[in-house]
Amino acid sequence: MTSDFEPRVDRVSRVLPASASKIYAALLDQRALETWLPPAGMTGRYTRFEPRVGGRSVLELTYAEVPVGGGKTAESRDVSESVFVELVEDERVSQQVVFESDDARFAGTMTMVWELAEFPGGTLVTVSAYDVPSGISQADHVEGISSSLENLSAFVGRS
Repeated sequence: MTSDFEPRVDRVSRVLPASASKIYAALLDQRALETWLPPAGMTGRYTRFEPRVGGRSVLELTYAEVPVGGGKTAESRDVSESVFVELVEDERVSQQVVFESDDARFAGTMTMVWELAEFPGGTLVTVSAYDVPSGISQADHVEGISSSLENLSAFVGRS
């Protein structure tokens, strides 16, 4: 018997022009993340950042223009708290993410997994988001992840 409920997974992959070790370092460096992680039209800052298994981080993303319906936390802001659940050097970063929101559509714990694999011309980066809150449209989420990957590509390709 099959279930009518299939857990939602948003996934985006891209080959980046850098080694897995350089990309892995950019995934665990607060200043680097503040530079490349915010999707187009947003800025970000960490108010807490502990890059170790069990470590927590709090990310505040601010919209340049208020989105229709406002942000998840405030009119022009999304705040999320994450816990690092797995760090495999040069291979994978996994976090559990909870959004700060009074809106039940953004409730629950989303798992974000960044996987790195050697690939001709660089490193294949695959970002998978599991159990995405229903208030985040899949199209918007994929667009946001794609934007972050484009930023990361530019960031690691500079040197």
